[in-house]
Amino acid sequence: MSRREGAIPLSFIAGIVFIAACTDIPTGANEFLSFRVNPLPSPSVVVGDTLRDSTGAVAPVTVTVFNYSGDSVSDAPVRFTAVDRGIAVDSITGIIVGDSARTTPARIIARVGGITGPISIPVVLRPDTVEGANARDSLSYSLTDTSANVSAGLGVRVRHGLITDSAVVSYLVTFAIVSPGDTALARLVNDAGAPSSRDTTDSGGIAQRRIRLNVLRLVAPTDSIIIAASVRYRGEHVRGSPARLVLKVKPR
Repeated sequence: MSRREGAIPLSFIAGIVFIAACTDIPTGANEFLSFRVNPLPSPSVVVGDTLRDSTGAVAPVTVTVFNYSGDSVSDAPVRFTAVDRGIAVDSITGIIVGDSARTTPARIIARVGGITGPISIPVVLRPDTVEGANARDSLSYSLTDTSANVSAGLGVRVRHGLITDSAVVSYLVTFAIVSPGDTALARLVNDAGAPSSRDTTDSGGIAQRRIRLNVLRLVAPTDSIIIAASVRYRGEHVRGSPARLVLKVKPR
């Protein structure tokens, strides 16, 4: 992180944990004033497994520690403690293990000297089955009303085993447009309309993305958009992944 002149304002970075105001403010280059919890490598940890990144590699929870000037402090003594059932964490390495599934995220406390801050992470069932959830739909596009050129959500449901009520929540699903090859013709967007090719499963195990169609790019006949929805565990596709989603398109 680049150095800034003067002290860090309390609005420096959203999500940063600061030392309590009633204590003396440390101003040395190797003293720490605050820390930031870094983005988790995965939105959840699977029961009986460690937290992993998108490639399937074991990955710890980490924080970045800052001094009074806003520079990061290397080798700060960060310690982690699990405060809820369902999760365990190595106090030094930050390696997380899921013990049992929970309906609410499990909490971990990160501590750097006298500064503490919470980290929440869902503990979920192992994903091993993927099926379509509105896997086929249609879009009647308009040449004049661009607001009509966004589809309903197409997606998948992620489950543990074949039991219908064993939804896997808070799990990453990635989407990619397979056809057509024109990346400006059809784009993946979230419910707010922002470009997005990833989603995490909801309470029913469903993740989905919409298609925004750019009708000005319809220079060749196109009757469908093909999407692949992928769910991986330990780096490998689970049963049913990648799922094929199809959006039929036609003029109004």
